[in-house]
Amino acid sequence: MASRVAALLLLGVFCVGFASGEMAVDCCLSVVSKHLPIKVIVNYKIQEAGKGCDISATTFITKAGRKLCLPHPDDEEWVRNHIAALDKRNPRQQ
Repeated sequence: MASRVAALLLLGVFCVGFASGEMAVDCCLSVVSKHLPIKVIVNYKIQEAGKGCDISATTFITKAGRKLCLPHPDDEEWVRNHIAALDKRNPRQQ
């Protein structure tokens, strides 16, 4: 009886381990080429293809809390400029 309980507990630990390894990632599925004014952006996140997501993109977070998927900094100069301005305004902790 005790070996059955131990086997079930061990199985439960394995299941939890596998389930936690398959976390959902919040990815941009497409990007819009719309130019966004820097004054409405408060933060950003860069998404790289092959690291859990299908495409490379930049997510800009607005003052209203909206997340917008825009081109990757390597693809658009204005995105690089906005990221530089945001980094200057809010230096990130490393």
